[in-house]
Amino acid sequence: MSLLGGLLWALGTGVLLIAALGVLRLPDALTRQHAATKAGTLAASLFVLGGVLLAMDIGAGAAWTGRLLLLLLVLYATLPLASHALGRAAASEEAER
Repeated sequence: MSLLGGLLWALGTGVLLIAALGVLRLPDALTRQHAATKAGTLAASLFVLGGVLLAMDIGAGAAWTGRLLLLLLVLYATLPLASHALGRAAASEEAER
């Protein structure tokens, strides 16, 4: 289980690196924001799933699984809201130009 958890963490890190490249290379604010939020949500999910597997491997499964799933729930609730707010700000700035 710990090998799979570590692989999920490595995959999450790779997704975040690709998102960072997208933020640096994409042409406008809305496409950069899209790359960052979609990949951020996927990477957070991979990190939490890997953390759950690692927690179960060391015997702290129930205590840490609940905390990690609560963290994922909070991220799922707040990341789309933050993305929407950033998109509206970028669109209103473009309209003012």
